[in-house]
Amino acid sequence: MQLGIMTIGDVTQDPTTGTTPTEHERIKATVEIAKKAEDIGLDVFATGQHHNPPFVAPGNPPTLMAYLAAQTENLILSTSTTLITTMDPVRLAEDYSYVQHLAEGRVDLMLGRGNTGPVYPWFGKDIRQGVNLAVENYNLLHRLWNEDVVNWQGKFRTPLQSFTSTPRPLDGVAPFVWHGSIRTPEIVEQAAYYGDGFFHNNIFWNKEHTAQMINLYRERYEHYGHGKAEQAIVGLGGQFFMRQKTQDAWREFRPYFDNAPVYGHGPTLEEFTDQTPLIVGSPQEVLEKTLSFREYAGDYQRQLFLVDHAGLPLKTVLEQLDMFGEQVLPELRKEYAASHNPEVPEAPVHPRVAEARTVQGGEHHA
Repeated sequence: MQLGIMTIGDVTQDPTTGTTPTEHERIKATVEIAKKAEDIGLDVFATGQHHNPPFVAPGNPPTLMAYLAAQTENLILSTSTTLITTMDPVRLAEDYSYVQHLAEGRVDLMLGRGNTGPVYPWFGKDIRQGVNLAVENYNLLHRLWNEDVVNWQGKFRTPLQSFTSTPRPLDGVAPFVWHGSIRTPEIVEQAAYYGDGFFHNNIFWNKEHTAQMINLYRERYEHYGHGKAEQAIVGLGGQFFMRQKTQDAWREFRPYFDNAPVYGHGPTLEEFTDQTPLIVGSPQEVLEKTLSFREYAGDYQRQLFLVDHAGLPLKTVLEQLDMFGEQVLPELRKEYAASHNPEVPEAPVHPRVAEARTVQGGEHHA
């Protein structure tokens, strides 16, 4: 099981102090949070992609990923959204291959359509074509990474003739792709068709809906011949806020929840924690509820948490990660290892995939 954190890079006022970080402060804080993730032994740090305030998640995530690659040794650097709809697949192929080389393979990405409607016309696209853009653009990206010379013609960009994307993927192995979707079955189908990973953000919806999406993906993954349904590559999001005493966690987090841009002024904190995977409480409660995700997701491969949103100050976020690393992470790893089905593969990582490809190549030539 890969465990990590994800960020959306929001610049939000702290409702308890009235202080709003500058964009510079928020960007530098993101770097500190990623470095803390490596320090406590997490596997993954994933950044969103945004082109609009109040977000400073990078418009070009490889910029941040390359910077973090130079300051970390083990952390897998990923995205919590790469906008496959509004970004040119040629640029995506080039940029992510380049950062893959800089990071010695510690790179993968999660494709998404995005939920900010105005982004589409900013990049000359029609939001009504969102699903079609996602399907066509990924087909081209997949070919650019897996074929040395591409001849291609589609609906949404100019044709390519005898085109080679450079640099080529490290060791001939393209970055692993997760397809992220909350509610779109066409994206689930796309992930299954290619044998890629499927990621559900597991934040806003109840477990019944999340299970429905995951089960559809698993069924279609098996349908396309990539393996058994339980062997499909599934990732989940989630979010937590903890203190040693449950009541302290609720008291401290409530003003942030009540004023959060994404769900503030809506359901109560009590309703949201009851109906969604949000966890507010003690380290033991974070552990137990996180482990319960397997009841509807099965034996899955990646768990990411959102921990730095809604105006939480950097000091608090780092405290949360220290607590998680000391009191939750070891127990999570122990429980996952004890109950893991050996027939279910781990999430692909570059060294293992590259080695397998080398072995297969040797066997072929033998």
